[in-house]
This record gives sequence, C-alpha cells and structure tokens, in this order.
Amino acid sequence: QLQASGGGLVQAGGSLRLSCAASGRTSSNYVVGWFRQAPGKEREFVAGIRRSGSVTYYADSVRDRFTIFRDNAKNTANLQMNSLKPEDTAVYYCAVDVNPAPRIVPTVWTVYEYWGQGTLVTVSS
Repeated sequence: QLQASGGGLVQAGGSLRLSCAASGRTSSNYVVGWFRQAPGKEREFVAGIRRSGSVTYYADSVRDRFTIFRDNAKNTANLQMNSLKPEDTAVYYCAVDVNPAPRIVPTVWTVYEYWGQGTLVTVSS
C-alpha cells in the first residue's frame, strides 16, 4: 500500500514536501514515481527515483525546483517542491513500478502497478 501526504495550500514561490510511505511487501528493485493531474488535464510525470536512490529523473517543468529523495529509515520517497508556481496546482500521486527496466525511471503512468490516493497541492498567485 502507498500513502501520499504533505499537500496543502501555499503561495507562489513557497515550498511543500510530499511524502510517499510504502507498507507491506516490496520487491527488491522498484521505482517510485510522482505524477500529478490538474483539472481537465492529463496525468503527467513529475519525478521518479529507483529503490537504490542512484537514479532519479525529472520532468522539464520541475527540474531545478523539485527534488526527489528516499528516506530509507522511514521507507518513504519524498518530493521537495520549491519555488512553486500556480501551474503546479494539481492532485499529486505517488506510484510504484515493481518490475522496472534496468537503470531507468519510467515516465509513462501506465507501467506503474500501485498507486497512492493522491494529495492536493494548491499554489495561489
């Protein structure tokens, strides 16, 4: 199971940290991805990280503003979001691909097998 948390309302330029907690059995090699979906728009990839933490990947729209990292002690994958913009407003989902291809972070949401419930991020102008 995945539990996403940390969303909220923030002014433009502010920061939020999202957390994705995994419980239950996990595979030895998986990818955690963060996706978002704004009203009336398609779900889009935001960032992802492999279980080892050695490989990360970001969408161009968030690169240099967002950072994804793992907290192995808490078994969470976190998304630090800085310099938030109104266009970052969306429901953010974390997801897990339990059988990823080697050395990559998939960006297509359909390959992720498990999903959290979503957390709403609202950025006011």
